[in-house]
Amino acid sequence: MVQIEQDILGKNNQYAAANRRWFSERGILALNLVSSPGSGKTSLLTRTIDDIKGQTPVAVIEGDQQSANDAERIRETGAKALQINTGKGCHLDAHMVGHGLESLEPEENGIVFIENVGNLVCPAAFDLGEAHKVVILSVTEGEDKPLKYPNMFAAASLMLVSKVDLLPHLDFDVEQLIANARRVNPGINVIQVSATTAQGMDRWLAWIAGAAAMASASA
Repeated sequence: MVQIEQDILGKNNQYAAANRRWFSERGILALNLVSSPGSGKTSLLTRTIDDIKGQTPVAVIEGDQQSANDAERIRETGAKALQINTGKGCHLDAHMVGHGLESLEPEENGIVFIENVGNLVCPAAFDLGEAHKVVILSVTEGEDKPLKYPNMFAAASLMLVSKVDLLPHLDFDVEQLIANARRVNPGINVIQVSATTAQGMDRWLAWIAGAAAMASASA
């Protein structure tokens, strides 16, 4: 079983390297958004697109086991979106993303958001060729999630703490969450956001802009 796992990941990493070159040659920032189901990932993404459209070309690859609901929500913002249904699979892989890019045809010097299948286990192991993994965790989940699913938080560059507008109504310790995340990954960046009230959106958009500038400069 170890050999099979190594073969699968090794092949995936080859496709991921090809995707990374593809993004780099075109100055495209690719962000892999990962979370548990119900974190508010799609709502945050649509709010983000609404805030940056007209300034930066945006395209989205949506990963779900079934349905095209999220891709349809993204298209309502005016952004290009492609749905990839994984069936019984619990994550996107680099080969799926590479084929998706051929159909999606994102613009140069833009941003590709990859909204992965909702779970904190499988997507941690699969590089898609992205510049950064961004893990989204809502305040309706537990502060111990980074300790339960350390591989995902170790792999992420940024943790977005979502739905912070609900904090007055919940018994949730944000500082404990951040401490737990930094036990796993001392260098992880953290931004608290709300797609409903726009709290923290300026910091999130500034982080995206900085990462996009670096991607464009590398082309």
